[in-house]
Amino acid sequence: MSGDTLSDLLRAVRFRGAIFYHIDGIAPWVAETPKAREIIPAIMPGVDHMMEFHGVMQGACWAAITGESPIRLEAGDVILFPQGDSHVMSSAPGMRALDPDNRDIFYSPRPPQLPYALSMNEATVSPNCTDAGVDCATVICGFFGLDARPFNPLLASLPRVLRVPASLIGADSWVQTFMQTVMSESLTKRPGGEAVLERMSEVLFVEVLRRHADSLPGDQTGWLTGLRDPTVGRALSLLHERPSEPWTMELLSEGAGLSRSSLHERFVHFIGTPPMQYLAQWRMQLASGMLRDTNAKLIDVALDVGYESEAAFSRAFKRGGFRESCG
Repeated sequence: MSGDTLSDLLRAVRFRGAIFYHIDGIAPWVAETPKAREIIPAIMPGVDHMMEFHGVMQGACWAAITGESPIRLEAGDVILFPQGDSHVMSSAPGMRALDPDNRDIFYSPRPPQLPYALSMNEATVSPNCTDAGVDCATVICGFFGLDARPFNPLLASLPRVLRVPASLIGADSWVQTFMQTVMSESLTKRPGGEAVLERMSEVLFVEVLRRHADSLPGDQTGWLTGLRDPTVGRALSLLHERPSEPWTMELLSEGAGLSRSSLHERFVHFIGTPPMQYLAQWRMQLASGMLRDTNAKLIDVALDVGYESEAAFSRAFKRGGFRESCG
């Protein structure tokens, strides 16, 4: 898997993370989160797309997209809702919040320093609550924000629910240390704690993606499995490393070590679009960032992403249907 290509993409789509809640719950407890787009203004104002994640530190609980089959989570498991679906976390399957549309908790004034420390069912949970024979769980909850437009192939390839069990994360991972750090920071509120947790949560996302990608079957398609494929991964790496080059299928196939027809077929199989179309979309994502975040002139942006003139860039922009996304 090309880690550099993944890093390039995450930088280009303005990926960032945040830890918001450290929840202690004694059964019966339930927490319901509305669709991500409905609470973006409260959590991460200005982001295009937001996903929530949960990590179970102690005990066990259930997670489900609202109205769908629940998934049991054990200590050490991490679950993401990449497409921003409304979902439920609870002590038992099938539970719903009394007021599922209540968004007050997300719009209430923030504490002096995140994360919120919440007790569910009005109980104080001991750090060793499972040893006391109490049905309880300690869960950390956070959010990831990123661009969905004009082009984010990673987001399009992720499922609605992504659960990574503790057994897949492995004992060699620092994820457990991360969860303990969240608990420590929520209790002590040390200076710089929010920044520490933001950076750690971003690395958590990459770690979860890598473990997820490693577990995908060989016949799976999508951007992550394309990265793992030797020839498609090499082609993606070349396009990401040098997007401004005048790429042709002949040049790209030489770099990837595969014939033009074979590379085209294999690229479409995994990624879903031909290489040159992918390149055009990737260039537009880079261009949108420059136009949004800098004072660069249009001609300079066009040249930086591989177009010989402003007119050529404008034609590609219109041909790709990016007007609403970038304009």
